[in-house]
Amino acid sequence: MLANYHTHTQRCHHAKGEDREYIEQAIKGGMKILGFSDHCPWIFDDGHVSGTRMTPAELDDYFTSLTDLKKEYSSDIKIFIGFESEYIPELMEAQNKLLADYPVDYMILGEHFLKREPYGPYTGFEFPEEAMLKKYVDLCIEGMETGKYLYLAHPDLLNFTGPQEIYIKHYTRLCNYLKEHNIPVEINQLGVQQGRHYPSELFLSIAKKVGNTAIIGCDAHTPQALSDKNAHDTCKKLAEKYGLELVKSLPLPY
Repeated sequence: MLANYHTHTQRCHHAKGEDREYIEQAIKGGMKILGFSDHCPWIFDDGHVSGTRMTPAELDDYFTSLTDLKKEYSSDIKIFIGFESEYIPELMEAQNKLLADYPVDYMILGEHFLKREPYGPYTGFEFPEEAMLKKYVDLCIEGMETGKYLYLAHPDLLNFTGPQEIYIKHYTRLCNYLKEHNIPVEINQLGVQQGRHYPSELFLSIAKKVGNTAIIGCDAHTPQALSDKNAHDTCKKLAEKYGLELVKSLPLPY
């Protein structure tokens, strides 16, 4: 695996391990590019504190630590510093202001909620309603249209349990958008490791029909995930099974 752009840190409060450990495991796994994309903080005007993402107060430590490590390991691996974030329209202005003075290399879109916390249920829960799937796809497309995000993490996260033809209709719309904009679909390695409902083979069959490319995202919440050859090989076999050309790296300034 040449590059991974989907890496978390313990600041999100549900990942484990020190920053240095992630880098050393990536090097051990043969990577040449490692992008950190921990869950981005929001400014909640009602004082809500999320238990699944870093807080604004942790931003300085995030950038200081990773910038220092980027220099230390510069001869071994290229390191980029970014975020994974939802697209929640009413909170975007405040988030943009929060991040304005930080050297953010990139962001990836991970639409875990359809509304701001704590009012939106996790999109990985089961949903039989077409309206929820439609809203998910609409938000993903609207978010990618901003040009803010490098790619869409775990696009098959929304766990739709309604009729298959409805699933195919809306996810075909999403895959068509991604293809038209030369954005690969992510095959999520964490989902493989934990036996989640994604990567979805039905989704990958849609991507095959549309003609999408794919990228493997470790979605690392432990350092060891970055050198998990078995999980990576499973993701690679899924790409091969559905004829999805794997993108090994993405355009970021060196």
